[in-house]
Amino acid sequence: MKKLSMLAPAAALAVALAAPSSARPFTPQDLVSLSRVGAPAVSPDGRWVVWDQRETDLAANRGRHDLWRLDLRAKGAMPEKFASTAAEESDPAFGPDGALYFLSNRQGDVSAVWRAAMTGGPATQVTGNYDLSGFKLSPKGDAILVWADRPVGAANLDAKQPDKSKDAGSGRTYDQLFVRHWDSWSDTQRSQLFVIPLVGGKAAGAGHAIEGALVGDTPSKPMGGGEELAWSPDGRTIYFALRESGRIEPLSTNLDIFAAPANGSAPPVNLTADNKGTDTAPAVSPDGRWLAWTAMKRAGYEADRAVLWVRDLRSGEVRALTEKWDRSVGSVKWAPDSASLYVTAEDTLDVAAFRVDLANGQVHRLTGAGHVAALDVLSRGGIVYARDSLTAPADLYWWAPNGRETRLTNVNAARLAGVDLPSMTRFNFKGADGDTVWGWALRPAQLAPGAKAPVAFLVHGGPQGTFNDSWSYRWNPMAWAGHGYAVVSVDFHGSTGYGQAFTDGINQSWGGRPLTDLKAGLKAATERFDFLAGDNVCAAGGSYGGYMMNWIEGNWPDRFKCIVQHDGVFDARAMAYETEELWFDEWEHGGKAYYEDPQAFEKWNPVNDVTKWKTPQLVITSEKDFRIPYTQGLAAFTALQRRNIPSKLLVFPDENHWVLKPKNSLQWYANVFGWMDQWTGNPGR
Repeated sequence: MKKLSMLAPAAALAVALAAPSSARPFTPQDLVSLSRVGAPAVSPDGRWVVWDQRETDLAANRGRHDLWRLDLRAKGAMPEKFASTAAEESDPAFGPDGALYFLSNRQGDVSAVWRAAMTGGPATQVTGNYDLSGFKLSPKGDAILVWADRPVGAANLDAKQPDKSKDAGSGRTYDQLFVRHWDSWSDTQRSQLFVIPLVGGKAAGAGHAIEGALVGDTPSKPMGGGEELAWSPDGRTIYFALRESGRIEPLSTNLDIFAAPANGSAPPVNLTADNKGTDTAPAVSPDGRWLAWTAMKRAGYEADRAVLWVRDLRSGEVRALTEKWDRSVGSVKWAPDSASLYVTAEDTLDVAAFRVDLANGQVHRLTGAGHVAALDVLSRGGIVYARDSLTAPADLYWWAPNGRETRLTNVNAARLAGVDLPSMTRFNFKGADGDTVWGWALRPAQLAPGAKAPVAFLVHGGPQGTFNDSWSYRWNPMAWAGHGYAVVSVDFHGSTGYGQAFTDGINQSWGGRPLTDLKAGLKAATERFDFLAGDNVCAAGGSYGGYMMNWIEGNWPDRFKCIVQHDGVFDARAMAYETEELWFDEWEHGGKAYYEDPQAFEKWNPVNDVTKWKTPQLVITSEKDFRIPYTQGLAAFTALQRRNIPSKLLVFPDENHWVLKPKNSLQWYANVFGWMDQWTGNPGR
């Protein structure tokens, strides 16, 4: 522990050496250029931590990934690139022998598993050229679990999509939903699991499927990964989360935990069939006795409270470990002694790491302010994780059993040297129903004493989400502050991290409680913070926040100088039939389809108030967004134009619900800042 503590002064020294004499504001160009630290993997002996780090290739308009490592035992050690290759390398994981396994495309465009010794020497390819999505090593290192898209029912990785006849047309045919999901049209393939024996460090053959007759994606799409899969310590059983597709998959949030023999000798067994909500994140204790996972009770609700459950694999007895803790568990890792678990959860503007005692379910918060993610456990005790905040991108930290936190990396020290950081202050007020609502205000660093700055009022999406104390590479408050804006955000009813009742408060009240909170929050902020120019405010929001921009147009029309609406719902009726994940939209409006209860949707439908619209609006949408299709943005822009309201439309043909490409991000910020500057008179930077 003493050796680890020496890393923090070394990182601080790097900042001091790189810092110029004059400060400067943070810019979107800074944002897209930053290195992005991925999930850490810790070696079995606790010596090494390895992570995936993304660098921006602006010329190619993309990011590229490399592996970096840090020797935790070497005094004053600094991070170093693990291998200098032109290939993309990601997803590091250690084998029981201490060798590093990772995904790489060293053999062309195919993403295969490779293996390398931490002591040096050439890397060797482990799996064949199958273009894998991910992998997990067996605890004994004698097999590897991989996943990849293959035709439904594929017996092994050699299964191929049938070739289309040369005489066939280009049309796609479907007889059930999904027909498209997130940003991709559905085909006949699913993400499926295959186990391949390892012989002498090499995968032997094309593997065998373990899912039997189940039809669904595992890991789930579009966001699922290795956190939805687990090996038993003896390597005999694999646990995985899967939602059986059913007749209309977009209505179901019913992921279940299945157990399957790793050798494929028997079909999977559903361990959570009694729960019709989401069961996911299986994790087996190191001693092999306990299976932990998270479960949501209510079917069709993707933002229900995720409770940590455990199953005694000897007796089959199950119990809810965190039923009395009104927080939603995000990630799950076992402690080495199998007596407790490390989890993450949102908690009043933070995402923190917690320890949960197996014996009694007692919860202990371990980390302070900020956003913790990508947690891994040290065999000798403690955890390594990535942590970021509103004013700092992610770096790696180590939390020791004595409660001491040590910073391990400072990967953006040179790029951020001389950047003048804004100051963030949290505040709370009484919102809808008399509930306490939290928010924060960001003061531009270069604002003169006594001066007031125009305000960017940011409204988060979700709607069950949060603009908490965390870094973002899409909507980054630091970029607004660097451009001369003060920033205010309010975690209205529906936000996460305040207990399930508060999160549920938005249900069937999309334009009700949240708008009450936003009005009260902006008023409270402008009264409290003297640096806010309360009469010079623009509002901006994406997804549900974009919906709120359209709702504000007709229901709070005289408050803002301008509005920025990104991927927002404009017409609830069209949205009910156009969106891909139907469970979300129907749950939010009472649990029925539009044709069964149209009034539930129309009550909060922005299209019904277009005659009241008057605020200048920038509309942003993307053609690959299947969550809130671009037709919603086009319709909003049409309404603005027909009413002769100053308006502008920005359409990205190559983005989905998020703007991810570096050049597109710069274009996004240029248009947003240009629009807001036009209406606030902000000179920018």
